[in-house]
Amino acid sequence: MAERAYITPIADEDLYVLDTASWRVYRPVMDKSKCVECGMCMTYCPVRAIIGTDDKKYKITYDYCKGCGICAAECPRKAIEMVLEGGAE
Repeated sequence: MAERAYITPIADEDLYVLDTASWRVYRPVMDKSKCVECGMCMTYCPVRAIIGTDDKKYKITYDYCKGCGICAAECPRKAIEMVLEGGAE
C-alpha cells in the first residue's frame, strides 16, 4: 500500500487527516442575506475551512470542513445554519 501524505489548509504535512466528507454528519450553510462580512466564522474555524476574498466575501470550503459547528455558534447574525449532510441548502 502506498503511503499517503495529508496536507492541511495551511500546508502543514501530516498534521491530521482532512478527509472529512466521509464522516461529517452536519455541514454549515451560509445565508448571504444575513451575513455582514465580519469574518468571525473564518476567525474561529479550527481547520480554516472558511475563506475570505479581498473584498471581504466569505465562503465555506467543504473539502476541509469537519462539521463542528463552531462557525454557526460564533456568527453574531446567525447567518450560518448547521444542516444534515446531504440535505437541501
